[in-house]
Amino acid sequence: MKILVVGAGAIGGYFGGRLAEKGEDVTFLVRENRKKQLIKTGLKIKSTYGDVELSPRLLMAGESEEKFDVVMVSTKSYQLTAAIDDIRLHLKEDGIILPLLNGISHMDELIEAFGDEVVIGGLCFIESTLDENGVIVQTSPIHQLVFGERTGKRTPRIERLKSTFEDTKAEFSLSEDINQDMWHKYLFITAMSGLTSLMESSIGPIRNLESGQRVILEFLNEISLIMKKINAPIKEDIANIQFKRINEMNEAMKSSMQRDMEKSMPLEAEHLQGYLLGKAREHNLSVPILETIYTKLALYEKMRK
Repeated sequence: MKILVVGAGAIGGYFGGRLAEKGEDVTFLVRENRKKQLIKTGLKIKSTYGDVELSPRLLMAGESEEKFDVVMVSTKSYQLTAAIDDIRLHLKEDGIILPLLNGISHMDELIEAFGDEVVIGGLCFIESTLDENGVIVQTSPIHQLVFGERTGKRTPRIERLKSTFEDTKAEFSLSEDINQDMWHKYLFITAMSGLTSLMESSIGPIRNLESGQRVILEFLNEISLIMKKINAPIKEDIANIQFKRINEMNEAMKSSMQRDMEKSMPLEAEHLQGYLLGKAREHNLSVPILETIYTKLALYEKMRK
């Protein structure tokens, strides 16, 4: 399958790079500055699972109308609207869009643009970042990409995609309930990104405090309450499941949002915390921790601009 990865950053660059390392037909759709950097240095991955240096095939918006079987979308949420026209130009008539964004509202945007049948479900679990030289640095034990039909069916195209992803130096997992998986990831990343960014700390020092333990669990319960109110397909005890998971994580774990704050970069606060806060207000739910975190992130964005 011909694969187009939209973005060659910490997410798209890692998973697309691993597929290219394996020998799959991968092209990266990038902006001018990233293209210049990759032409000069190559695509470099430093990982606990082995380093790799590649000279990937690159494409910029408008350079051609080449079509692809699969478009993996790894942009930030605030870049998605601008990327949709580029995606439309390069997607085959029977092509698949595999989104790897955090959150959930991007699914509606993609489905509205391309149709219900085109967009499958996707998410990833990985701690990776770009260093000052554009090298992708991946340090955690987890480097998992999860995908699946939103219907839960094992269709011929999803089986073909599964076959394409096999034997890659990253974990590609086919899910039979990708909708639930995406909501569970949304809950997890909203909590992790919000708490670590609010406290300006990796997760370890936060959870080592008795008060930190209470705040983590209460915040997970707040998010879970909102999701249940809007009939999201989550497990009844998901807050406790994610609480246990957070307590089992490496104490040095930081969220990508916190790393972006440290670099004075834009945040996905509206897409993550803002979306849920809007739903809470619609249903008159009291969510003081979410309100506090959103206020912190909104002030950061105002000061950054």
